[in-house]
Amino acid sequence: MKKDNTTVTDLFVGMDTHKDSIEIVTAEAGALGEVRPYGQIAGDLAALDKVVRKLDTPKHRLRFVYEAGPCGYVIYRHLTRQGYDCVVVAPSMIPKRSGDRVKTDRRDATALARLHRAGELTAIYVPREEDEAMRDLCRAREDAKHAQTRARQQLLSFLLRYDIRYPGGRRWTGEHKKWLSELKMPNPAHYVTLHEYINTIEEATSRVERLTEQIRTLVSEWRFAPVVKALQAMRGISLIVSVTLVTEIGDFTRFSNPRQLMAYLGLVPSEHSTGPKRRLGGITKAGNTHARRALVEAAWAYRSPARLTRIIRDRQRNLPAEVCAIAWKAQLRLCARYRRLVMRGKQKPVVIIAIAREIAAFVWSIGRQLSVTPIVSGR
Repeated sequence: MKKDNTTVTDLFVGMDTHKDSIEIVTAEAGALGEVRPYGQIAGDLAALDKVVRKLDTPKHRLRFVYEAGPCGYVIYRHLTRQGYDCVVVAPSMIPKRSGDRVKTDRRDATALARLHRAGELTAIYVPREEDEAMRDLCRAREDAKHAQTRARQQLLSFLLRYDIRYPGGRRWTGEHKKWLSELKMPNPAHYVTLHEYINTIEEATSRVERLTEQIRTLVSEWRFAPVVKALQAMRGISLIVSVTLVTEIGDFTRFSNPRQLMAYLGLVPSEHSTGPKRRLGGITKAGNTHARRALVEAAWAYRSPARLTRIIRDRQRNLPAEVCAIAWKAQLRLCARYRRLVMRGKQKPVVIIAIAREIAAFVWSIGRQLSVTPIVSGR
């Protein structure tokens, strides 16, 4: 039966979620509305459905809120599929009193309900299930890459302890691997250690290659495939960097200007100003670390003069002229800006961060042109 909107009031439901339990507190609408602890329930969806059925009365419109955490977005998707209003908030963005030293599940749920009622919470972007699946695949490759780097470092540290150094140039090439296989060690135990390290590196490398191939295969069927392809028109943005940016950022239409994207990626300077004094510090490093790391990696490509290489021309084939124009404009500006900042005596890591911040603006410009399904209300 359709509810009478003239008598329906909002009931704000704060949930402090954990693996095995959910603490629930409700808050009536209005500044003086009563706040009631509901209690703790099991952490499964069946237990949550029982609570929803009890709270869902004709005079109430339920509005749920909980913190993002390791349990993902299962509760959000479960409630929104049933037509309920639900938002997920970032723990770092929840206002907290500096003198409050007591933290319990009930107090956290109460704070969520009160702040949601007051409109003090900002919902985070919740990706679609297929988008989250692609993001998990990219993060799995990133984990494999970290494991490969760690295994290589362990081998190099082992060799360094015995003053065994590679006499050639770049490591991990065919020549380097041949040199490793022909090493003479002073003790039989050393041979076992050496080959176990080498096998670990080979396994990690194979894992990275498998995941890379899966990304290349599955991205063509993804709804954001045009955006992924378009971003590769820019210098320094390969397939992996492009997919990482799109999976982590999502739909670019949710950012009304590039400054919002820069702030989301933590690439804007921190500030501590008071009175007439304005003090700027290092970047905030807030927001998404995966996308920020990808942009910093791409920024190193702008150390050389601007030019259209064969690889970039191949990536730009069949792309819209507007996208190619933005990519070339980015090259001209960022390559010149890199040289100008270095000539002014800026340290290279500082320059790279400045370049990465501006790359975000050009990425936003391309993404806005090709993004699909505009985002509404942060969802």
